[in-house]
Amino acid sequence: MIPLRDDNRANRSPVVTWLLVAACFVVFLLQLRGGADEPGLYEEYGMIPARVTSPEATVMVPYREHVMTPRGPRAVEGERLAKPSAVPAWLTVLTCIFLHGGWLHLIGNMWFLWIFGDNVEDRFGRLGYLVLYLGSGIAASLTHWLSEPTSPVPTVGASGAVAGVMGAYLVLYPRARVLALLPIGFFITTVVVPAFVFLLIWFAIQFVQGSMAAMGGEAGGVAWWAHVGGYVVGAGLALLLRATDHLRPAPAHVELHGRGLRRRRD
Repeated sequence: MIPLRDDNRANRSPVVTWLLVAACFVVFLLQLRGGADEPGLYEEYGMIPARVTSPEATVMVPYREHVMTPRGPRAVEGERLAKPSAVPAWLTVLTCIFLHGGWLHLIGNMWFLWIFGDNVEDRFGRLGYLVLYLGSGIAASLTHWLSEPTSPVPTVGASGAVAGVMGAYLVLYPRARVLALLPIGFFITTVVVPAFVFLLIWFAIQFVQGSMAAMGGEAGGVAWWAHVGGYVVGAGLALLLRATDHLRPAPAHVELHGRGLRRRRD
């Protein structure tokens, strides 16, 4: 399911969410300056678990390129020396969350942040929300590092930070409703589901995929455990702030009923 919108209206403009989305797009445009096949910022600012584990060690990263042969283009795989990190290795657990592996990776993450971030920012406050986002991103990076401490593959993406926002949303708005796009074979329809259903299904997928990757030793290019780690930390922070009464009041919002809408309060 792909979320289209939720039924919550925030009391304040989500300034921090806007700035985070803008920052990720600007960084991605900087990534594109070196060309699609140039590792560039991936290895300089992305998190390479093996480098975090042993900052002074030599890291060989896998690569894949296409070369022309008499029989046509052929993919060649191998290893090469990684570019030196532009920041201390420990700091890449933060810098990596502003990098993305492609347009779909970027747009997918920013779309989920756009859907769920405004309401979480409204309840946490702008500074608290920024701490939630960055803290969840760092926790996601560390979770991935713990799951694959010797991996030489650069890890990038805001998925773990966005997962933290989604975990917080689950705690704050379990009864909210999400209008989602649901592909069924060749057909596409829309459904309205409770937020807790949408977000728990999403989390279950991450956990199951991460477990299968751990057993099979192959993650398919996705840092599943980073998503799990960010989600758990985001939900935990929301539970803590709610228990200590440090959240802003819940706003009035609009309830989705099929194609119709009506107002209610939490």
